[in-house]
Amino acid sequence: MELFFLLLLIALMAGALGSGYPVAFALPGSAILTIGIAALSGYLFAGSTDAFFSHGGPSQWLSAGVTNFRGVYWEAERDTLIAIPLFVFMGIMLQRSKIAEDLLVTMAQLFGPIPGGLGISVVFVGALLAATTGIVGATVVAMGLISLPAMLRSNYSPSLATGTIAASGTLGQIIPPSIVLIILADQLASAVDQAGSLRQALYKESTGEITMPSDFAVTSTSAGEMFLGAFLPGLVLVGLYMLFIMGFAILNPKSAPAVRMEGKFDGAFLVKVIITLVPPLALIFLVLGSIIAGVATVNQAGAIGAIGAMIMAGYRLREGEKGTYSPAILAILALLGLAVLLSFYDINIKRIHTSQDVTGVVLALIAVSLLLIAVFWSGWRTFKIQDTLRGVMVETAKTSSLVFIILLGAAMLTSAFRAFGGEELVKDFLQGLPGGFWMQFLIVMLVIFVLGFFLDFIEIAVVVVPIVAPILLADPSANVTAVWLGVMIGLNIQTSFLTPPFGFALFYLRGVAPATVKTIAMYKGVIAFILLQLLALGIVGFYPQLVNYLPNRSSLLSETAPPPQNPRMQYCLENYVAEEFAKNGETILAAVKRAQALDLSYLPEDLREELTESFAKAEASLGLMGEITAAEKAVAAAAGDYRPLHVLVRGIERDIRRVDTAIADLEVIVRRSGEGQIYSAERGERAAARIEALKEDRAVLAAQIPAEWDEKHTTFAKIQTSENRARMTYRRNADDAYEPVVEAVNVIASTDALAALETDLRGLEQELQSLEPAAFVDRVTDVRALFGDVEGASDIRSGVNAARTAMRSSSPDKEKALASIREAIAEFEAAMLWRRRAQGELLPQLNAYNEAISGTIGLRGQPRLPREQALYVASCNASHRDISLSF
Repeated sequence: MELFFLLLLIALMAGALGSGYPVAFALPGSAILTIGIAALSGYLFAGSTDAFFSHGGPSQWLSAGVTNFRGVYWEAERDTLIAIPLFVFMGIMLQRSKIAEDLLVTMAQLFGPIPGGLGISVVFVGALLAATTGIVGATVVAMGLISLPAMLRSNYSPSLATGTIAASGTLGQIIPPSIVLIILADQLASAVDQAGSLRQALYKESTGEITMPSDFAVTSTSAGEMFLGAFLPGLVLVGLYMLFIMGFAILNPKSAPAVRMEGKFDGAFLVKVIITLVPPLALIFLVLGSIIAGVATVNQAGAIGAIGAMIMAGYRLREGEKGTYSPAILAILALLGLAVLLSFYDINIKRIHTSQDVTGVVLALIAVSLLLIAVFWSGWRTFKIQDTLRGVMVETAKTSSLVFIILLGAAMLTSAFRAFGGEELVKDFLQGLPGGFWMQFLIVMLVIFVLGFFLDFIEIAVVVVPIVAPILLADPSANVTAVWLGVMIGLNIQTSFLTPPFGFALFYLRGVAPATVKTIAMYKGVIAFILLQLLALGIVGFYPQLVNYLPNRSSLLSETAPPPQNPRMQYCLENYVAEEFAKNGETILAAVKRAQALDLSYLPEDLREELTESFAKAEASLGLMGEITAAEKAVAAAAGDYRPLHVLVRGIERDIRRVDTAIADLEVIVRRSGEGQIYSAERGERAAARIEALKEDRAVLAAQIPAEWDEKHTTFAKIQTSENRARMTYRRNADDAYEPVVEAVNVIASTDALAALETDLRGLEQELQSLEPAAFVDRVTDVRALFGDVEGASDIRSGVNAARTAMRSSSPDKEKALASIREAIAEFEAAMLWRRRAQGELLPQLNAYNEAISGTIGLRGQPRLPREQALYVASCNASHRDISLSF
């Protein structure tokens, strides 16, 4: 019966959408009706409202709906969605103020004289508008009104012209900032949590280990990472469009001729190009650049974009009048002033200590005040001129409300889908496909592509992604990142705007295209661009580095970069060190030999032993890295024969677990059937019979496991364990080889700081005699704190502390305190002897040694990755690594 209600849910949703009923109400409406019918049927025919639900019942579904409602509207932690109205505002403001129109006209004049130049200019402007507006409808309509007549007058092929405009208008869905990417990031955030639980459960079932290594965890994503990940694929798509138009113009010049501009390419035209092009480019730089540089979050960047768009609209709406650019110039001067002030002053109102700090804060307040004046000035212009601000606010509210209502409705639909076991059916279907992850992925992408013929991008993103993303992300064989999956889905969803019969970009263009342009010509025109989008999808699929590299690079070079000991970095770090050992191993080994020859005889025994042992371990590190390389090759050699058997057995075990789950569910029905129970006795009997049949199926499945499985699995596990052990041994050895060196350098480098405390230390003898016990305790406490700040002064500090303890007792003992002080002084004098010598002889040698090994053996001991190593790790982690043999 659960399957019946699941089909009813899908039928109601499809019928509502097909009839033209608003999506925002079709999704939750179909869920509410199906849940209500199922609950009523269960009550009437089985005596329980929960009878026909796979998981829980109507009460659990209602609870899930309330949770989703709170998650969208009330939880501040889910602030990713705040960026949606900000970017919508930015896009509509730029479109209403006709800045988009200026871009189209100017770029068409600039590129027109080139064969296919008008088409290239449309693609170029489409990419710029995508990076500033992201609103497909506004972009297609604007380009259709302005560019299409010009292209047709210039004898462009109607199919090429309409296809170029429609395809370029959809670039806003993949080039950031994009509403699609924000919604996908929000949906994938919860999908990652589910996928992590699924992978953890799979690891436990496969290996018996309770805890999964953290480097096997599913990689999450955020809106900022989605923006970074989609940037290069978006440029690839733009490049493909331009290459196609250029090739078309070369092969068929009559269908894409060059167009001579009316006027001259003189200084006035150059000024016009600069004024038209620079502000949008500057806005793109501020919005995307602030995210890429880690200066601003996506929400903050959205606010920057909204304010920047309003300032640009403020001068565009008063074009040609006196003082047109005054607010914009004032804003630029204020921003430049803030930049200069930040380079000269540490501006923090909570840390004002000197008159210079006061000056910096006052000047910053003046600059901020000027910026606010410019913003309010521009806002007043947009409010008074053509009622622009009000119109933009109303459209922003409508668009944002539509998105949020669809999100709520989709959450209700997804909860109902899961309540009837739909998610399990999808999971079982996908995992039962031959070919593993890539077959599952191709099927999912094909389904999304087909759904794009009928559904808008929001419905696809919020209905399909939560169901399929956890399954795909949990698969360890591909081990894809969430940002890669999101960008791939985003590229696929983009085709929904072009695919007939319900391609929205085609509808927008049809509404503004002249009657001479036939609809069939528009359909023909988009076919090539749909194929180009599919080609881009294939390129990004084969080269995940296009997506993963920029987010990795940004993360590893940011101020909040994870430390080098982060488990996710170790595999790539060890690859880097292995390559460095192969190239520069002799140089590194020579540095270690020189360090072993240093005279350490005058150092304290513990420091001398630690350094001597660290040099030995540094020498051993090269050999241990060789063991890792050998173990890795052994695993690769054994994996060839083992992998097919592993895939076969894990597939059988997955089927067995599925049968076990079904048996467990049926056993619940058996226990709760009979007179006075939830289920009838007849249903209990049917469930018991079904259990017996499933047990027979289970026995058949278990018999299919090859007899040699246990032996081969044990053999391979030993080889794999050897590699893991070699890696762990190297990491411990490298840490032990580097930490004493850093400690010794810090101790010797603090010699002058220790010497500066001599007066305070020796003065304690006299102060012991002259001060009252309580006053002496306060004084010695201060001195103790001073020695606590000096590296390697713990013995001296202990002596000072002993004096403090002697004087804090109920009967202060001055003699004991004096003895402790003198002991501390003796420790101080001894320490200064060897420290001064080490400062002159040993410190330069240790610094040179540290420099020689810090980028390899000592890499894990750095506070953060150096730039060279960070870029290597970013590139290495950008590829997907198969970890399925560990499961």
